[in-house]
Amino acid sequence: MGREVTHLDSDHQILYKLMDEYGNDVWNYAYFLTRNRDHADDISQEVFIKVYQGMHTFRGDASTKTWLFTITRNTAFSYRRSRFFKQGLLGGRIASLDYPVEGSSAAKYSTSTSPSAETEVMEQQYADAIWDIIMELPDKFREVLVLSLKYDMKIKEIAELLNISEGTVKSRLSRAKLKAQKELRRLEE
Repeated sequence: MGREVTHLDSDHQILYKLMDEYGNDVWNYAYFLTRNRDHADDISQEVFIKVYQGMHTFRGDASTKTWLFTITRNTAFSYRRSRFFKQGLLGGRIASLDYPVEGSSAAKYSTSTSPSAETEVMEQQYADAIWDIIMELPDKFREVLVLSLKYDMKIKEIAELLNISEGTVKSRLSRAKLKAQKELRRLEE
């Protein structure tokens, strides 16, 4: 009995560590896939339940982040096919991007050490415009761009996660960047 409790305590500790280290990334990725805060909440919760139930099946063939993102992606796609998700989309509107994702603040682009309130607002608007552009990209382009830029995933990791070739990842990434840059130039005119 004591051994079983230790095993459970160990599992709980591992889960809490994973949630602490990757929880925001899992939620943000779920949001990128669904474009809805409530759905991202549900998916994130389900992901960590699945992780807890199957943590001993992790073989280490991929990084922990890739493993979690694979579970997130599969859970999101299952969720999208579910009746609940379809009713949610039909009954409500898809969440707009009035909530920037953690780490998307435009402050990192600032050249001033203490920007004025006006500068901060302008930078946030610029960052939000970029965010809007990225979110409007077709799914296959948006996904590789987000995984590369936001999550610093390597081409190989993205290919494993999405179950596509590295060449396809490179192509989609290049096209996503071109589309985003083109749209950004159009907005700046």
